[in-house]
Amino acid sequence: MNRRLTAIVEREGDGYVALCPEVDVASQGDTVSDARDNLAEALTLFFETASAGEIDSRLRGAR
Repeated sequence: MNRRLTAIVEREGDGYVALCPEVDVASQGDTVSDARDNLAEALTLFFETASAGEIDSRLRGAR
């Protein structure tokens, strides 16, 4: 199943923080692009390693 998720990127100090609020996963980077790419990697790892129950619980809270 494919799902569209939100990425919120904000400047913080000398870098950027990226957050996906639907599953409460965040990452950071030196540039907007780095932060977005690192968030994509963190989300991939989350979906590969989290249990189905954990994923469902987080996504259910986003509705």
